[in-house]
Amino acid sequence: MCAAFRGRTPVVAVALPRPQQNAITVSRINTTARIAGATLVVGALDITEVIVFYGIRNGTTPTRIFQSVATGIYGKAAFEGGVSTALQGLGLHFFIALCVVSVYYAASTKLNALREHPLLCGPIYGLGVYLVMNLVVLPLSAAGPPKFTVPIIVLNQLFAHIFCIGIPTALLTTMGRRTAT
Repeated sequence: MCAAFRGRTPVVAVALPRPQQNAITVSRINTTARIAGATLVVGALDITEVIVFYGIRNGTTPTRIFQSVATGIYGKAAFEGGVSTALQGLGLHFFIALCVVSVYYAASTKLNALREHPLLCGPIYGLGVYLVMNLVVLPLSAAGPPKFTVPIIVLNQLFAHIFCIGIPTALLTTMGRRTAT
């Protein structure tokens, strides 16, 4: 025994328990992670589908596609902005995906059907997003209203909004939150 402790009781360090995390904080982190993850997946699926479709159909490059998204802010000048406007277009694309995912998530906290039936509600939501984008957002943007002149393009957009946006949004935002039917 050490000379300093002869006849004395040694002091023992005791680890105090950590304060428990607040359940609300954990819930907010889970919600943020769920929305962020769904945004990345939905945004990546959608932009990949667009790159593949227009790459095969027209030989359009990803840079040009990203610039076309930026036309919502800059109009046709976006095509003259090089990599800068392409990156802004890509950022805008993911911001829109964040909005789409956040709206579904928020609605699903109030409407049980969105959580209970994501494979039914997802496609309907995707079609709703298609209508809002084409009838409200684009006409109000610098890009202007879309032209619905080529049936294959309209069909492709409907496909993308159902299978790359609607269904993944519904599944990813409600996973683990579904109520029993």
